[in-house]
Amino acid sequence: MGNSLGNIIFTKTITLIFGFCGGTGAGKSTLVEYAAQFLGEHNTLVLGQDHYYKHLPNLTYEQRCEINFDHPDALDFELMTSDLQKLKQGVSIKRPVYSFAEHLRMNETVTIHPKEFILVEGILVFEHEPLHSLFDCKVFIEAGEKIRVRRRVERDVRQRGRTKEEVHERFKTTLHTMHHLYIAPNKEIADIVIQNNGVIEDAAGALRKWLKNTIQ
Repeated sequence: MGNSLGNIIFTKTITLIFGFCGGTGAGKSTLVEYAAQFLGEHNTLVLGQDHYYKHLPNLTYEQRCEINFDHPDALDFELMTSDLQKLKQGVSIKRPVYSFAEHLRMNETVTIHPKEFILVEGILVFEHEPLHSLFDCKVFIEAGEKIRVRRRVERDVRQRGRTKEEVHERFKTTLHTMHHLYIAPNKEIADIVIQNNGVIEDAAGALRKWLKNTIQ
């Protein structure tokens, strides 16, 4: 391997980039973990949308709390697309680290090296054409709204320091509308739709079967 502008260039060619999209609480992250295990974690890297929210230090904390993080404008799609292009070309990246407690990008970064399989995951990764045009395969994860609300509450209370009341209010005021405007319509461009309304192992089994047929 060589070195260019401080970035490591790997000679191994990236074979497949999978995009995973779906509504909040649909189970994307969990199914991406299953996919990585199936493909081989030593061969696979995950690039999550959550690391690529815009850095807005000029705003106060109170102003940042009012940002609609489920709208495409909240995301730094240009940086995410650029990073994915580099990985596809075999170049390592410095991936940002985002704090949902402060709604800011942290000073540190994480060095990510390209691997044989790249799994790109997020609610809006099918919304930005320059990004999703880099995907070789697109997977849409679908789940009913009641199930998604329950999962979102569990995640945000546990991981993002929010109360149940805050999450339910956010779902009523923004998440429901954003889902129908920017997420659900993109199911049409998916290569496969995985239903995740019940036992996660059933959805994982369907995903593994499809992956096996795809990479053969």
